Amino acid sequence: MPLTRAELLTRISEQLSASRFAHVQRVEQTAIKLAKKYGADVQRASIAGLVHDYAKQRPDQEFKRIIRQQQLDPDLLTANNGIWHGVVGAYLVEQELGIHDTQILNAVRRHTIGAVEMTALDKIIFVADFIEPGRDFPGIEQARAAANESLDAGVRFEISNTLKFLLAKQVNIYPKTIDTYNAWVAGKSSTGK
Repeated sequence: MPLTRAELLTRISEQLSASRFAHVQRVEQTAIKLAKKYGADVQRASIAGLVHDYAKQRPDQEFKRIIRQQQLDPDLLTANNGIWHGVVGAYLVEQELGIHDTQILNAVRRHTIGAVEMTALDKIIFVADFIEPGRDFPGIEQARAAANESLDAGVRFEISNTLKFLLAKQVNIYPKTIDTYNAWVAGKSSTGK
């Protein structure tokens, strides 16, 4: 039996700090607005927005254990929480919250790295997480303007800026993040429209 909204909020709040819980609620509201603007499923956008960071504050060892047990992409072992909480988090959302909707799980899975092909819901959660009202960083207004232009423009802006940020930090970049960049920015793709 699916959780009620109140039960879902309780379960999420038990896993997150107060500030992270406030963030997921802002992402939910942003996702709902984007879904209405672009004709996507509002209910799925709401749920995916709420659960996208469900696993964000889990210990690294838990992610590594799940990656090995579930035989997920071995490249994930060289990544970090910034990647894991989406890609591996989808597994935890399904197992612990009983959400089996593939579209919601994929949106959670893809919100940290995107994908070569993305559905409208994938794009909405990817972009909503980046532009929600609590975000404040150089370029945020351009990011919001891009999302207002189209979901594809929002995805291109976000993945481009994320890659610039990672390159400036000189950190390991998860290969699928580069695949997303190549598809959406270098290739000017508009797949998944």
